[in-house]
Amino acid sequence: MRRRVLLFGPHGQLGHDVLRVHAQLGDPFDLVPIPRETLNLTASGSIDRLLGSLRFDALINCAAYTQVDLAEDDATGAFAVNTRAVQAMARVCAGKRARLLHVSTDYVFGGDAARRRPLQEDDPTAPVNVYGASKAMGEARACLETDDVVILRTASLFGVAGAGGNGDNVVETMIRAVRETGRLRAVDDRSMSATATADVACVAMRMLTEGCAPGTYHVVNSGSATWFEFARELVRCAGVAADVVPCTSEDYPVRAPRPRYSVLDNAKVVAAFGAMPAWQDALERYLRATQQLVR
Repeated sequence: MRRRVLLFGPHGQLGHDVLRVHAQLGDPFDLVPIPRETLNLTASGSIDRLLGSLRFDALINCAAYTQVDLAEDDATGAFAVNTRAVQAMARVCAGKRARLLHVSTDYVFGGDAARRRPLQEDDPTAPVNVYGASKAMGEARACLETDDVVILRTASLFGVAGAGGNGDNVVETMIRAVRETGRLRAVDDRSMSATATADVACVAMRMLTEGCAPGTYHVVNSGSATWFEFARELVRCAGVAADVVPCTSEDYPVRAPRPRYSVLDNAKVVAAFGAMPAWQDALERYLRATQQLVR
């Protein structure tokens, strides 16, 4: 009997690329997308009812409450999706002896503002906003429910499903801004690991087809950048005539505080699956795929 894997969040940036990579590999197993319309992650008992009626060998959870600023005033919604729903998924997976692949975030870190060394998987979490706290607790609750959980921590994602200037993709948001104004302000005091969803999807597929030990993995592109450095490279690659101006976090106020340093060390996933592309290479491939690369 062919393996059957469920996919939550198939229409998001990462879910879209998981489906695409799975198809490129020749459908190595049955991948069943579970769209948002099928399941209300905030409704009590909905996950148990749905998953309890299905046969599956693994579950990929790309669904999440990702509105970082909104979460500051909607902690109930953020924890319902990012914590309680994830715990329910893990509990059902344990009962069915199915593996859970759960996508998390670098925002589980950030409390150590003075840090300048990439964060490893076993470093203590220290979120600085409600969204990060809900994701950190989701990780912890999942691990309490099942021993067979693989947590993929990602960061600053961009993927083709967010293209089109709809505001769901940081790259598209930046390009739209520079084309409209000829100027882009970007913070230069927050360092992160910009990552293409295409590369995360490739690792997730290899985890399912080749296998890996349970645990947490930092699945990010290699290298780090501030948002100013990222924006400057984006403008250069896209060939947009614009001034990229550095600013501080205080110059660019947002509702939820962000980590000043959340660069993730990807040595563990590199040891398991080989080198991860540099973020600059990932950005070039994204721009080429969306026909925005000029060089």
